[in-house]
Amino acid sequence: MPVQQVIESKLQAAFDPAYLQVDNESHKHGGPARESHFKVTLVSNAFNEKLPIKRHQKVYELLAEELSGVVHALALHLYTEPEWEARQKHAPRSPDCRGGSLGDH
Repeated sequence: MPVQQVIESKLQAAFDPAYLQVDNESHKHGGPARESHFKVTLVSNAFNEKLPIKRHQKVYELLAEELSGVVHALALHLYTEPEWEARQKHAPRSPDCRGGSLGDH
C-alpha cells in the first residue's frame, strides 16, 4: 500500500477528521524517494483543548513506524474546527525546498 494511503487511513481512523488532506510533496525535494515528504492538514474535534505540541505528539506517535522508515519530513497543520474556520479553511503553503539530495553534499 502506498505510504500516503497508509498515513491517510491511520489519521482517519484515529482522529475522525472534519477535514483531512495529505499531500505528497516528495517531488519538490532532491533524491530518489517518491514517498518521503508529506504535508498533513487535519481538522478534528479530537484537538479541542489540546495544545499544538500535544496534537503533534499524538500524530507522531500514530505515525512512528512511517517516520522511522521512508518518511523523511512531515509538515503538520492541525486545527480544531473553529481554528480552521478562522483560517478560512486554508493551511499555510509549503516553502520551496532549499536543499538538494544527500548525494549533492
